[in-house]
Amino acid sequence: MRKITLLLALGLLVLGTAQAAIITNTNQSTAYIRMLSRNATTEIDAVYYNPAGLVRLADGWHFSLSNETISQTKTVVNDFPLLNNGTYEGKVSVPIYPDAYIAWKKGKIAVSVGFGPNAGGGSADYQTGLPSFETGISMLPTLITMMGLPTTKYSADIAFKGSSVFLGFQGNLSYALSETFSLAAGFRYISATNTYEGRLKSVMINPQHPLLNPSGGMMSAVTFFTAIGQPGLAAMVADKAVDAKQTGSGFTPILSLHYSPIPELNLSARYEFNTKIELTNKTTVDGTGLFPDGQKTHGDIPGFLALGADYGISPDFRASLSFSYYFDKNADWDGREDLLDKNSIDLSFGLEYDISDLIMVSAGYQLSRYGLVDDYQSDMSYDLNADTFGFGGRIRLSPNFNVDLGALIVNYKDYSKNLPYPALGASFRELYQQTTFVFSIGASYHFGGAAQE
Repeated sequence: MRKITLLLALGLLVLGTAQAAIITNTNQSTAYIRMLSRNATTEIDAVYYNPAGLVRLADGWHFSLSNETISQTKTVVNDFPLLNNGTYEGKVSVPIYPDAYIAWKKGKIAVSVGFGPNAGGGSADYQTGLPSFETGISMLPTLITMMGLPTTKYSADIAFKGSSVFLGFQGNLSYALSETFSLAAGFRYISATNTYEGRLKSVMINPQHPLLNPSGGMMSAVTFFTAIGQPGLAAMVADKAVDAKQTGSGFTPILSLHYSPIPELNLSARYEFNTKIELTNKTTVDGTGLFPDGQKTHGDIPGFLALGADYGISPDFRASLSFSYYFDKNADWDGREDLLDKNSIDLSFGLEYDISDLIMVSAGYQLSRYGLVDDYQSDMSYDLNADTFGFGGRIRLSPNFNVDLGALIVNYKDYSKNLPYPALGASFRELYQQTTFVFSIGASYHFGGAAQE
């Protein structure tokens, strides 16, 4: 019976480890979605990607507004043989993911502000829970059978839903030191919110007990353990729920450099410092005791270095290269950062081609690699190496008004590891999979002269 207690406790512990490593969201404009390489851009989304490059805008006001619709499926497959169904699917839906930028440029100076979800993963809904919720319960029939009461089935109502949104409000001041070199300094204020809702209730089993359940039908596990004089075990399988929110905030200093030795070439470097964020629990319901109201955890956004190059191959054809290096292991994730094998990188390449004065098309590729190891990965929180493909274009409705359309598809690399189950003296595979599709539409407008220098 002690084994049952331990296994059920481990199954519920996952609700208390839901704080995930936070990976920076670089999808901050429709132009990024359609070509994936924007680190050296000198357009309005340079407010985020290349603030120092804003001095190459035409004098006047520049505005941009875009939205992304994100659809993602996260699948966990666990080969533990006692589970009713070892496949668990979580749906991530983000119908509104907005970005907004405003820049004013005059002579050598540009002032800009921006808004966007700079980190977080939207909302994931696992309507049948996760393996770590269910594994302990799935062992009940075997362990009760070992007590001399044949038991073959179990069931439970298990579900988990979590959301994570880190909204960023950014401001920059850019200055041209010369016709070829400029710099910028800025900051971003982050408002962070995580929410967790989970339940584990209505645990049922079918012990064939001569007095309590002679027919061997399904019955409440709570009723069964109470009747055989095991109140501790009855409490372990009693209904439990969690309804908790975590909130916090932080500031990100940002430095940016831009160099354009010839008109066709733009080179950039941007460094975002580590954003220290302390999250505080605001708990409504905590049936597990793992979300104490007022408890603090850490969820930093790691600092990173972003480098970029844009080159005009011809007046109608442009190529772009971007590289970003994230200092994940320097962030504070309450020790989880130490589990990573190395820091993560993004490497991307994009192309743009003007079909006519009205229409431009683009495409891009991005390689994302993380320092993943088994101890870092879990069914509640995992990252996957990925190859991303973006495509789309721009419609120039007037010299000062553009509409961008973009879509991207992410090809994730499956990750599997073996989980030991000492009670069975064996290990079983757990597989992590993911799919993502994004569609975006955005518009930009300029007034005050020619649209861009």
